[in-house]
Amino acid sequence: MIGRLHGRLIEKTPPQILIDVNGVGYEVDVPMSTFCNLPAEGQEITLLTHFVVREDAMLLYGFATAAERQTFRALIRISGIGPRIALAVLSGMSTNDFAAAVENGDAALLTRVPGIGKKTAERLVLELKGKLVGSAFAGALLPAASASQADITSALVALGYSEREAQTAVRTLPADIGVSDGIRQALKSLSR
Repeated sequence: MIGRLHGRLIEKTPPQILIDVNGVGYEVDVPMSTFCNLPAEGQEITLLTHFVVREDAMLLYGFATAAERQTFRALIRISGIGPRIALAVLSGMSTNDFAAAVENGDAALLTRVPGIGKKTAERLVLELKGKLVGSAFAGALLPAASASQADITSALVALGYSEREAQTAVRTLPADIGVSDGIRQALKSLSR
């Protein structure tokens, strides 16, 4: 019913924002990936949306990209996965990383998202494999990370960095870098 909103950003309170569209304020829940890229309050904003009508509530979810919305919709179609878990997935990893994890059968990576246990992660891989590669993801899947890149990412997460920060730092490293050198360079880039 409501597919897109364009208006002025009035308030930002994670994970919810308030958008004024011609005098009507819409409360919209957004994943942290969208929240972190929002303009300052008072600025114009456009979000793709997904409208959910339940017996006890009408909820609006907003996304910066079509890939985020497509991933959200794919997730909530799975039995036992509601909008809150879907937002947690989108907040915990990028759509490209999620699609790559599903396509590579990497359930262990999915269990790092709060609210996703081993069985749920395995079910996500089973039910979504082959379904996330569509128009919104065309060319978006990255090649699987090398073993050293995976080790560097794991080390950074163990040191307290978020999965997203670690993956961003690892992407800037040369593909053939060793684990110890990669950790050092990634820590330097994260400390800036």
